[in-house]
Formats: sequence, C-alpha cells, structure tokens
Amino acid sequence: MDEELRSMLTVIIKEIRYVKDDVQELKEGVKVLKEDVSVLKEDVKVLKEDVDVLKGDVKVLKEDVDVLKGDVKVLKEEVKDLKEDVNILKVDVKDLRDDVNNLNGEVKVLRVDVNFLKKEKEIDWVFFSPAADMAPGVRTGRYRLGKDDMVVDVVGNSHISVQDYAAAMIDELEKPAHHQERFTIGY
Repeated sequence: MDEELRSMLTVIIKEIRYVKDDVQELKEGVKVLKEDVSVLKEDVKVLKEDVDVLKGDVKVLKEDVDVLKGDVKVLKEEVKDLKEDVNILKVDVKDLRDDVNNLNGEVKVLRVDVNFLKKEKEIDWVFFSPAADMAPGVRTGRYRLGKDDMVVDVVGNSHISVQDYAAAMIDELEKPAHHQERFTIGY
C-alpha cells in the first residue's frame, strides 16, 4: 500500500501542480482582463465625452434650424411682398399700355390735323408741338426749336418746362418765324 499511496500521492501532487499552473494562468488572465477593463473604462470615458460634444453639436444644429426656419419665414414674406409688387406692376403696365394707346390715338388725331393743315395753302397757319415731357418748372430761356422731328437732349429725352413752352409760343405770336408748318421745342 505504501507503493499505492505513493503512486496516488504522486498523481495528486501532479494534479496540484496542474491546478497551480491553471491558477497561475487564471491569475494572468484576470490581470489581462483587468487591463482590458481599464482600457474599456477609458474608451467609455472618451465615448461619454464624444457624446457630450455631439449633444452640444445637436443643440447648435437645432438652434441653426430654428434660425433657418425664421429666415424661411422672412423669405416667404418677402416673396409674398414681391408677388404683390409684381401684381401692382402688372396693373401699372396695363395702365401704361392704356395711356400709350390713348396717347397713340391723340398723336394720330394730331397727325391728321397737321396733315390736313399741310394741304391748306390759303391760310397762314402754324402748329406748335410740345416736347414729349412737359411739366411745370423754371423759365430758362435756353431751349431749342425744331421742325417735324422731336427735339431731344444728349441722352435722348424730349422735355420742356411749361414756362419755356409758353415763352416760345409768345415769341412766335409776337414775331412769327414759322408759316404753314409745324415746329417743336425741347432742351
């Protein structure tokens, strides 16, 4: 039995050594796991910081969205105002077309009157055409006279003050310079 006991003890000792080795390996594994847990804790800490940064970014983005919503609201109002302006301009253009059509009708009547007068050879007549734009202003005494073509300034505008038009008309009445013809005035 001694031999048997010795053999059992040898087996037990071997087993104890294996268990010791296993325990050592487990201790080393636990040590590695502790290091891994420490690294994971750091990673979690960094991730929490990143989440906090992202929360701040989301807050800023929400504020930006609110600002953009306000901008869109303002732009919608501006577009609405522009549409109203366009509608007003459409009415103004229609009125302007009506005015042009009326003016064209008046010009045709005047053209007929002048053409009718041009045929008249027995009467000493004169037809004084105003500038395209005649408005109250000042009497300058500095104007130009023309015949059948409109008198325009350097930028192509035909205009005269009522005061200069009246002065030219009085001059023509007092000292007739035009006979059986039309003449016009402008700056």
